[in-house]
Amino acid sequence: MTSPVCAALDANSSLSASAIVADAVTGSHLLHVEGYSRTRGVPNGMFIRSRPFKVGGCSWCISYYPNGARPNHADFISVFLALDETVAQPMKVHAKFSLLNQVSRQGPSHTRTTALLEYSDRTSGYGYDLIKREFLEKSEYLKDDSIKIKCDVIISKEIHTEDRTAAPPFVVVPSSDMHIHFSNLLATEDGADVKFKVDGETFRAHRYILAVRSPVFKAELLGAMRESTAATGDCIQIDDMVVEVFKSLLHFIYNDSLPEMEGQEEALMAQHLLEAADRYDMQRLKLICEDKLCNHLEVSTVATTLALAEQHNCQGLKEACIEFLISPDALEAVMATDGFEHLTKSCPSLVKELMSELGTRLYKRRKLRA
Repeated sequence: MTSPVCAALDANSSLSASAIVADAVTGSHLLHVEGYSRTRGVPNGMFIRSRPFKVGGCSWCISYYPNGARPNHADFISVFLALDETVAQPMKVHAKFSLLNQVSRQGPSHTRTTALLEYSDRTSGYGYDLIKREFLEKSEYLKDDSIKIKCDVIISKEIHTEDRTAAPPFVVVPSSDMHIHFSNLLATEDGADVKFKVDGETFRAHRYILAVRSPVFKAELLGAMRESTAATGDCIQIDDMVVEVFKSLLHFIYNDSLPEMEGQEEALMAQHLLEAADRYDMQRLKLICEDKLCNHLEVSTVATTLALAEQHNCQGLKEACIEFLISPDALEAVMATDGFEHLTKSCPSLVKELMSELGTRLYKRRKLRA
């Protein structure tokens, strides 16, 4: 079963294509044997060579044995494909020999095909006993004391991969634009049915959207707490939160993303939003804020961030702070800050845990290096 994440990636990805190519170079040569009966005087094991012909940029020829290539096959006609030169790299080749029907032009040919063989220099080649002479001389392959032998040469090239231009799909499905519609809904306030007052400023929103995004909002707007909010005209007072943080919280609820911010502004907003995410039980937002704070750890802020991680049970962020402090130089610099002094007064147990953990980790690292 495809996961929702993979399905989303597939929907947003462009179509590409490639090919595994097993190319071959082909060519044919038609050998006429005229005066067939007179060629029977050639001894067993001896051959008559055709004129050279080119296939795949190399010179080839056919060796025709009127009385077979081997002593125990003297009653056969044998044909071999031979390379008429030496090549730098061995070639893998199939040879197909066909004795053509000369009376019924649409009639069947008598065919033999070699296995895939390797050619590298001029030799007697590889081939087959094509047909018994007794059978040949009573067949339609012999006409006016002549026969025709067609040789198809198939040279296999190196198997390789290539890029391909994918055929455009009949239907192009665009990326999801749900967040745009929800963002517009927040901006226009169409259908808004709940009001919030934050630091003197009023915000209108949609109770069902808030409820599906936050268990706390769900209890407050749809659960047992609803009667108390209705009594105040559905205007909910939000204390201990500044306007910009509440705006960012609503932006995340409707867009599933944070507004664009940079540097210290992003780090400060992440701190405040982490508290808001914990307050409204929004775990994804909480993890996003943790991740951003992990990327903004500095000597001047790490003590404050560590206290925040402890207060809101952010284990990943706490680990990042401890890892930042494990350097003796960093620890000494942090201990000189006002943030660390405040940490020792407000969370003495955390400082004790920190020192114990740093000592344990430093000991383990020194032991590994020894």
